[in-house]
Amino acid sequence: MVHDILMILIGLIIGAIIGFVVSKTVMKKYLKKNPPINEKMIEAMMSSMGRKPSQKQVNQVMKQMNRYM
Repeated sequence: MVHDILMILIGLIIGAIIGFVVSKTVMKKYLKKNPPINEKMIEAMMSSMGRKPSQKQVNQVMKQMNRYM
């Protein structure tokens, strides 16, 4: 009886770990393929704040965004 409960708990823990790793990998792959923000969106955001961004500024922001993905 105790052995059965222990095996169920071990199975749940292993399943949770495998599920976490798989979902993390799938999300990273999805975000790399479909980034949530692009250069046009950054330009629009900076323009709405009242300044015209240079290409260098846009590239810097994109580099910072990609560092955290």
